[in-house]
Amino acid sequence: MPQKGEKAPHFTLPSTHGEMALSRLLSQGRVVLAFYTEDNTPT
Repeated sequence: MPQKGEKAPHFTLPSTHGEMALSRLLSQGRVVLAFYTEDNTPT
């Protein structure tokens, strides 16, 4: 698991606009990654 201040590992994820690659997004500028677990999950 990356620690605060470390670079995130390269990854790709599916999206409604096609596959998104972290490296491509970073080439366009800064990126903020946000994670949450309550979206459409039974809790």
